[in-house]
Amino acid sequence: MKRHLIILLAFFILIACKKAEDTSLDVNDYKTFTSMREFLNKIQEVAADTNIKRSNDFWDKLKADKRIPFAIGDSVAMLYKGTAQSVAWAGDFNGWEPGVEGFIGSNIGNNIWMVVKQLPSDARLDYKIVVNGTQWITDPANSYFQYSGFGPNSELRMPDWIFPEETKLGSGVIRGTLSPNKVITSNSSNLNYKVQYKVYTPANYESLQSLPVIYVTDGQEYSDDRLGAMIIVLDNLIHRNEIQPIIAVFVDPRNPDNNSQNRRMVEYAANIKYANFLADELAQSIDAEYKTNQAPNMRAILGTSMGGWNSAFVGLKRSDKFQLIGIHSPAFDQNIVADYSSSEKLPLKIFMSTGLIHDTRDRARAMRDVLNTKGYQLSYFEINQGHSWGNWKGLIDEPLKFFFGINN
Repeated sequence: MKRHLIILLAFFILIACKKAEDTSLDVNDYKTFTSMREFLNKIQEVAADTNIKRSNDFWDKLKADKRIPFAIGDSVAMLYKGTAQSVAWAGDFNGWEPGVEGFIGSNIGNNIWMVVKQLPSDARLDYKIVVNGTQWITDPANSYFQYSGFGPNSELRMPDWIFPEETKLGSGVIRGTLSPNKVITSNSSNLNYKVQYKVYTPANYESLQSLPVIYVTDGQEYSDDRLGAMIIVLDNLIHRNEIQPIIAVFVDPRNPDNNSQNRRMVEYAANIKYANFLADELAQSIDAEYKTNQAPNMRAILGTSMGGWNSAFVGLKRSDKFQLIGIHSPAFDQNIVADYSSSEKLPLKIFMSTGLIHDTRDRARAMRDVLNTKGYQLSYFEINQGHSWGNWKGLIDEPLKFFFGINN
C-alpha cells in the first residue's frame, strides 16, 4: 500500500512538473517594460533560447496585447516572425524604399526579425513588410490598418499619437444623405467631357435653407469610410453643433465610362479649364438644384496632394466663386508659390496642412511664409505623419471648423 502511495505521489509530481513546463508564459518574460533597452534585452534573450515554446509564447503575448510593433517613448522595434532569407520594412518613414540603410532586419533567433528606430513619439505611419525582397505584405502580427488608394497598409501608432475620434460615427448621430453618382457634361470651352460626382446633404435638409457648400476633389476617396471618412466627420460635427449644416460635393476625377482612367494629374495641375468648370459649370448646377448659399465666402474647395495644388490654384484664379481654400499635403510646384507671392492679396481664407515625414513640408512652408507675409487668414498644421489618408482624414475636421464653425 505504501509503495502504491509513493508511485501515485510521484505520478502527481510528474504531472505538476509537466504543467509547469507547459505554462503559457513565464511571468518574468512578459511585463510592463519601462524602456526600450529593457524590452530589447528580454526579446533577444527569449529569441536566443533553444526553448522555442518560450519565444512563441512571448510573441503571442505581444501580438495579443497589440504591442507589435513595440513602441515606447520615441523608440520602436519593428518585428516580424517567419522563415525568410531577408526581411525589410518600407513605409512613410523611409519613403517606401525597403533598401534604405537601417530598415533591413536582423534575425535575432527563432525566426524573429527586428529593426529598431527612433521616431517622433506622436507619429502615425503606414508601412508594409518586404520578405525576400519581393513579397510586400501587411504585418501579420499587427491588427491596425490604414487603407490607401492602393489597398490596405499596416499602421504604426507611436505612443503619443491620438486617434481622431471624429472619424468614428458617434452614438445617436443623425446621418445625412449621400446621393448616387451624378454626371455633368462640361462644355467644349472647358473640359469637353463628362464628370461624375456625389452630393452630401445634412440631416434634416428639408427644413434648412441657404447652406454653405464645400467642393471636394478626389471625392471618391474623401467620402470613402476607409480612406477620408469625410461623411462620418460631417455627420459628427453637424450633430455636435461644432459646424453649421453644409452641403458637400464629392467630385470624382475618374472617367464615368471607365473608372480605371483617372484624370486627376491633368485636371489638378494648374488647369484653368478645370478651375472654370468648377466655378462656372458645376457650382452653377449645384446652386440650381440645391438650397445653397451662393456667396463666394460660403463656398469652399478642398483637396489633397495634387488636389491641394488645385485648391490653391482655384483660389488664385477664381476667388470670385471660391474664397474658402482647403489644402492637405500640397504637391505644389514653385510657380504656384511664386504666383501667390507676386499677386495682390485676395479675399481668401486658407487652411493648409502637411506631414513632416516624407511629405510636402518644404513647399508647404514656403507657401505658409508667403501667405503670412501677405496677411492672409491662415490656419496651418504640421503633423508627424506621411503622405497618406491616415494623415488627411485626421485633419478633415480642422478646415471644416475653420470655415464653417458655429463660433466663427
